[in-house]
Amino acid sequence: MRKKIVAGNWKMNNDSQQTEALLEELLAKKPEFTEAKIVVAPTFVNLQAAVKQTAGTNIIVAAQNVHQAESGAYTGEISVNMLKSIKVNTVILGHSERRAYFGETNALLAQKVTTALKHNLTIIFCFGEELADRQSDNHFNVVESQLKEGLFHISQADWANVVLAYEPVWAIGTGLTASPEQAQEMHAFIRNLISTNVSSAIAEATSILYGGSVKPDNAREIFSKPDVDGGLIGGAALKADDFLAIVAGI
Repeated sequence: MRKKIVAGNWKMNNDSQQTEALLEELLAKKPEFTEAKIVVAPTFVNLQAAVKQTAGTNIIVAAQNVHQAESGAYTGEISVNMLKSIKVNTVILGHSERRAYFGETNALLAQKVTTALKHNLTIIFCFGEELADRQSDNHFNVVESQLKEGLFHISQADWANVVLAYEPVWAIGTGLTASPEQAQEMHAFIRNLISTNVSSAIAEATSILYGGSVKPDNAREIFSKPDVDGGLIGGAALKADDFLAIVAGI
């Protein structure tokens, strides 16, 4: 059975005190038993404190990015081993903002994927189309290219450490949301793509999250679709009540 996952990407928000306060609220209010795995991704400088604060709980702390090199003269960058040394074992790769603002290409992401998997990190691999791609009916081609060029080079064994996150770029922070039917259509396409190019067993076992303006009032309907296994949440993850209401929608 596929894992249900709700991940909160905090982006460049929350200083150390705000991070501690939000985690404290999540820990106080979260249900003891939930079908979903709960993931939070604070900024780099707060990762170690977040790991310590959530130790022994069912909240997983993830990084928002990692460099493709294992070490070297890359001022300002963070390596896989640095993450692992503070017990961070999950990383988000390929987020649309990394692609758009920092020029991350499918080829570069393929390198990051290889390095992360070599060190047994779990990857939340993001991809998705721009509004122009959808309007021109090119969205399936864009998603296929992003997956084939950025991810499909990995071994079948490595898929056990991969979670996919489909994020239509036009629905991130815009207030627009893909309809549950649109989300399901794309998730089914992605699962079929994995089945065709990797294996049907891996396709069935891989969790595919939806990331595009998920809110408490639409989470349950989106998550009810058969190929949607949870969400990658942005703004709503910064408010404990909203985030936990989304978790409850799983």
